[in-house]
Amino acid sequence: MFERMAQVLRDTGAGWVYSDAVGHPRIDYRPGSLRDTFDFGPVVAVSVPAAHEAGVEPGLRWGALYDLRLRLSERRPIVRIPEPLYAASLAETRPSSEAQFDYVDPRNRDYQLDMERLATEHLRRIGALLPPRFEAVPRCDEIFPVTASVVIPVRNRERTILDAVGSALSQQAPFPFNILVVDNHSTDGTTEMLRGVRDPRLVHVVPERRDLGIGGCWDEAVFHPRCGRYAVQLDSDDLYLDENVLARIVGELERGPYAMVVASYTMVDFALNEIPPGLVDHREWTRENGRNNALRVNGFGAPRAFDTAVLRRVGFPNVSYGEDYAVALRMSREYEIGRIYESVYLCRRWEGNSDSALPLETQNRYDAYKDWLRTVEIAARQRMTGARP
Repeated sequence: MFERMAQVLRDTGAGWVYSDAVGHPRIDYRPGSLRDTFDFGPVVAVSVPAAHEAGVEPGLRWGALYDLRLRLSERRPIVRIPEPLYAASLAETRPSSEAQFDYVDPRNRDYQLDMERLATEHLRRIGALLPPRFEAVPRCDEIFPVTASVVIPVRNRERTILDAVGSALSQQAPFPFNILVVDNHSTDGTTEMLRGVRDPRLVHVVPERRDLGIGGCWDEAVFHPRCGRYAVQLDSDDLYLDENVLARIVGELERGPYAMVVASYTMVDFALNEIPPGLVDHREWTRENGRNNALRVNGFGAPRAFDTAVLRRVGFPNVSYGEDYAVALRMSREYEIGRIYESVYLCRRWEGNSDSALPLETQNRYDAYKDWLRTVEIAARQRMTGARP
C-alpha cells in the first residue's frame, strides 16, 4: 500500500492520493467533489512538498484536513487508485438515509459553519464565488389555466398515493389549483386507484414514453397544458402538514417574487410519528451565501415550488436521483431562492423510499452524479465571474 501510493504520487504529481478498500470501491475525485463528506476512506497519502506549498489556515478546530485538501486540489490532482490496497471496518454503520442529515443537525452547527467558511474561501480562490446579487424574475405574460399545480410523480405507490392526493385536494386556497399526477406506468394498483378519484382537479397523466425518471416525469407535468402558473412539489408518499400549505407557498413565491421557494419538513414514520432528525429546515441557508454553500452540501430541502415559466426554461434532467438538486443549483445561479423555515410537510421514511438503505454501488453512483452536477455548476459560475473564458 505504501509503495503503491508513493509511486502514484510521484508518477502523477498529485497532491493527495486515496484508494479503494477490499470490498469497498470508491469514486473518482473531480472539481465538484468539494463536499466535506467525500469518502476518501481512512487512509490517504499526501505529498509533503505539495502540502507545504498549499499551506493550511492555522488554528482550525475541525477543518484542517478539509482545508488542506481543498487547497491541494487548486494546485495539483487528487487521484484515486482504483485498486483495493487495504481492508478496513466501516467507521459509519448507520444507513445512508440517516447519515445524510448530519449537516442539518443543530448540534453540528459550529462544525458546519467552519466547513462552510472554508468551502467559501475555496470558491473565492477558484473564481466560482457568487455575491448576493440576483436577477429579477422575468415578467410572464403567458396565460395559465390555474394559479398553481401540485405535481406528484408516482410509480407503484398503492400504499400511499391516495394519502398524497387527498392531502393535495384538501388544500384551502383563494385561487384555483389542480393536482398533476404523472403516473409512470405503475404495475401495482396505483393506476386503478387514481382512476377511481372523482374530482375534476385531479389530472392523471400517463406518459407515452417509458424511459422517464422522476425528472422526466416533472417535465411531463411542467410542460403539460394544464400546468399552473406555479408548480409545487408533493412526493407520492408524503403529505402536506395542513390545508393551508399551498396558499402559503404560493404567497411566498409571489411575495419575492421568487423563481423558486424551498420550505421545511418534518421526518415521520409510516404512521406519521415524528422520527429523528425531526424538523429539517436547512437554516444553514443564508441570503448572502446560500447558493455558494449549496455546492458543499447535498440538498436544498423540501417541498420545492417553482415559477413555471422560469422552470420551463431550465427543465429537469431525466434521472431519478439528484434531479431536484440539479434544478435548484441552476436556479440559484441566477435567482434568489425564497425560504420557509417552518415545517409545512411530512416526509415519510419507510422501506419503500427510493433512498432507503442504499447499497454501496448505488450510493457511489448517486454521489458521483451530484459531484458531476457541482463540477458543471462551478464551471458555469467561473464563466460568470470571468475566471474561465
